[in-house]
This record gives sequence, C-alpha cells and structure tokens, in this order.
Amino acid sequence: MAVREIFAGMPWWVKWIAVPVVAIVVFGGLIATVVGFLVGLLFKALIFVVIVGGLIYVVRKFMSSSSSSSDRRDW
Repeated sequence: MAVREIFAGMPWWVKWIAVPVVAIVVFGGLIATVVGFLVGLLFKALIFVVIVGGLIYVVRKFMSSSSSSSDRRDW
C-alpha cells in the first residue's frame, strides 16, 4: 500500500493541516535544535571573521607605523 493510496480517501485538511501539525509537534524539538545549532554556528563564524579581520588590520597598522618610524630614524 503506497502513501498516495492511504491519503487518497482522506479529506484535504488531513493532508495539508493535520499531518504537518503532527510532524511539527513530534519533530519540533529536533527542528528547533538543528536550527539553533546552525544559527549559533553562523554567529560564531561571523565573530571569528570579525576578530581575524581586526587582528589583520591592527597588525598591518602596527607594521606600517613601525616601518615608517624606522625610515625616519634612517635619515
């Protein structure tokens, strides 16, 4: 017996309302956990990119200021 045959005799609201609601109730915690994990991972990746970018900016700024000050000492 195929799934289409099972749902063939059912009213439309069972297919389009009741079954999705039951799926959300049963798997809602799992869905929320996965979505929360993905959002947390995305946030951590964004923080990582910001910190590394800031570190690169500070190092380049420091290196350019130290090289320009050493140029002044050469004169």
